[in-house]
Amino acid sequence: MEIWINPACSKCRSALTLLDAEGAEYTVRRYLEDVPGEDEIRAVLDRLGLEPWDITRTQEAAAKELGLKEWPRDAASRDRWIAALAGHPKLIQRPIITADDGTTLVARSEEAVREALSHNKR
Repeated sequence: MEIWINPACSKCRSALTLLDAEGAEYTVRRYLEDVPGEDEIRAVLDRLGLEPWDITRTQEAAAKELGLKEWPRDAASRDRWIAALAGHPKLIQRPIITADDGTTLVARSEEAVREALSHNKR
């Protein structure tokens, strides 16, 4: 399983603590340093079944600078949103966990982390 984290994020640290407590095997990706490209973001969105605006942190300074709250949330604007996430990875909601079976979710709660664990083949 892989988990995208920002080490400064308390939700990410909580997710890691739970994964460790459960003895899960996982790879950490510090996505602010190892930035996902547009194609990788598209793939994660497809696995999540979400649109880019669904995983965008709209309260971040970069979101305000870009005026994201005013951007249309439609198919024609999807690539623009994905480019913004790739160009400003801090805008990506976190943590995101991809289990070994391909299940992917935004793991902001203990329940979500446990769901990822249930999909992870040991």
